Amino acid sequence: MADRSALITGVTGQDGSYLAELLLHKGYRVFGLVRRLSSPNMSHLAHVRDQITVLDGDLMDQTSLHQAVKAAEPDEVYNLAAQSFVGASFSQPVLTGEVTGLGALRMLEAVRAHAPKARVYQASSSEMFGHVDREPQDEKTPFHPRSPYGVAKVYAYWAGINYREAYGMYISNGILFNHESPRRGVEFVTRRITDAVARISTGKAETVSLGNLDARRDWGYAPDYVDFMWRVLQHPEPDDFVGATGEAHSVREFAAAAFAHAGIPDWEARVRTDDRLLRPAEVYNLRGNPAKSQQRLGWTATTRFGDLVRIMVDADLERYRRA
Repeated sequence: MADRSALITGVTGQDGSYLAELLLHKGYRVFGLVRRLSSPNMSHLAHVRDQITVLDGDLMDQTSLHQAVKAAEPDEVYNLAAQSFVGASFSQPVLTGEVTGLGALRMLEAVRAHAPKARVYQASSSEMFGHVDREPQDEKTPFHPRSPYGVAKVYAYWAGINYREAYGMYISNGILFNHESPRRGVEFVTRRITDAVARISTGKAETVSLGNLDARRDWGYAPDYVDFMWRVLQHPEPDDFVGATGEAHSVREFAAAAFAHAGIPDWEARVRTDDRLLRPAEVYNLRGNPAKSQQRLGWTATTRFGDLVRIMVDADLERYRRA
């Protein structure tokens, strides 16, 4: 595959950095779209930075996307960039729509103009399901998003299908349920928990503030899920696939497991409930059905819930002990 090239938007994030590593290992030439900032955060890519061609670009700027696609001449495009924090989408709904929704459309336009034969992976989200009336959720489950983020992802999802049908382009949606890792931002609840557990364990904090402890999510491990993304684009025909573990666990369970792994007793005394961390419209229970992905892609999430918690807690403990 040494002659294959891939363009990754959101390459500096959790998924983008793991995907870049995977594709480099497979022999791809990897191009990463990075917003022009005074000091872009390349920490996740530090060990492979010299193997990636970084291109300036922004999902809100059509011209930059045209230039990036022309420069990369990609065989595969992975659109992972988004305003991806659900909480922030309520305070910045227009920005979220511009980046997460219309940004995907702008990327499709750039690919249609300059690399129409490229295979496109659109990062869709379980947040599109939102207020669910059935469990587990699969590719046929109706969408009822409960946040501006979820709404924007639904727009991007249907934009991809529209371009697939209207222009005959290879565009696939990967509807991924929650997937976490030590590279997850601390604004996300899993990393908020493991970071706090590490600070408490090392005497740097005493408590952690959380929102809805009863929300249940299908949590997997991000490196498993970038393998899913790659497999989606190797499928002979474009299609839409759910990536999930098939198990759901509550925020309460995640916190209990994280504190237990760090050897901190009586975890509930360490947790404060903060109403500011509650969503205006809550999503209570998301659990995916990955049967189609298992059958057609040969993909299974291999890292189980308990292992995921341990990986994240250990990484944060190590980080604070080194510091």
